[in-house]
Amino acid sequence: MEPRFTFGLWTVGNPGRDPFGGPTREPLDPVDSVRKLAELGAWGVSLHDDDLVPWGSSPAERDLIVTRFKAVLEETGLGVGMATTNLFGHPAFKDGAFTSNDRGVRRAAIGKAMRSIDLGAELGAEVYVFWGGREGTEAAVAKDPRDALDRYREAIDVLADYVVEQGYDLRFAIEPKPNEPRGDIFLPTVGHALHFIGTLNRPEMVGVNPELAHETMAGLSFVHGVGQALWAGKLFHIDLNAQRIGRYDQDFRFGAEDLKEALLLVRLLERAGYEGPRHFDAHAYRNEDPEGVWDFAAGCMRTYRTLADRARHFDSLPEVQEALAATGTTELGIPSVDGDGSPDTLKAEADRLDELAARGYANEWLDQLLVDVLLGVR
Repeated sequence: MEPRFTFGLWTVGNPGRDPFGGPTREPLDPVDSVRKLAELGAWGVSLHDDDLVPWGSSPAERDLIVTRFKAVLEETGLGVGMATTNLFGHPAFKDGAFTSNDRGVRRAAIGKAMRSIDLGAELGAEVYVFWGGREGTEAAVAKDPRDALDRYREAIDVLADYVVEQGYDLRFAIEPKPNEPRGDIFLPTVGHALHFIGTLNRPEMVGVNPELAHETMAGLSFVHGVGQALWAGKLFHIDLNAQRIGRYDQDFRFGAEDLKEALLLVRLLERAGYEGPRHFDAHAYRNEDPEGVWDFAAGCMRTYRTLADRARHFDSLPEVQEALAATGTTELGIPSVDGDGSPDTLKAEADRLDELAARGYANEWLDQLLVDVLLGVR
């Protein structure tokens, strides 16, 4: 099955702004972005509410913008993989949105999300994502995290009920991030988000949307995070890009950094049969001109396809199968305790530790084979 590649309107439309300098490229018309992405072979687009309908637009202006956008989607055949709402840009959200200490801000945030959910449903979005970029603290004494998580859960529960009441065919995905723009963000990792989901009134509706840069910037393994989401049956959406450990959120072109990790990620997704959109939440380098933006978009898709091909080639090699057997990779899929799992038998197994310690696991051999395939020498 051909991967369904998607790009956010904010990704190809990124004007090159960063915290230290203004835009270096002119804004793009969302309609033009859709046409160009269709030309490059993308499956669809994603959007924040404000990406399409500028904040402050009148209802009549909103309807004209949405009608025009729906027309270009129909013209090109592109779908909408994901919709979300901007609950981080407006000054009102400076203390948080769903977890703001101001009850009025919390209520307004839920209402803005409802409007955005309406838009996403109208455009046929599959998943609705929540990124809590302002849900956190710098001065931890100012918020009791227990109260904040109560309010976070309340908001998601109310919005899930709203989707069901409206009859929308939408699932939710929480996007974790360990740091920035707040000093400390609530639900910072995949593991935090998965536990939080288990406390919701409708946990079956809610999964996660992990992002490569978010976990990597904190030195975590994105492959492990995605693996846990797959293991839990909660990988509803995924954001692909590239990132250097310890840096600010760079959102580089997919594959621009750490190709081995990218190969392992693609191999995991392909072997798991993940069918959701492969969403590129990234943007062109700030020093690119408008043409460079489309080089960036084409490069994201090309790299994913190439890595998927390399992963299939890796798994097809007889020496790789031999190395996998030597490492015990397939043995890991066998239950540890089946058949005779009595306490006496298991206690007796502990006497084998000296014998078991003599085993090698051939990781050097297997990892070098992966590098050889990545370099194209095998």
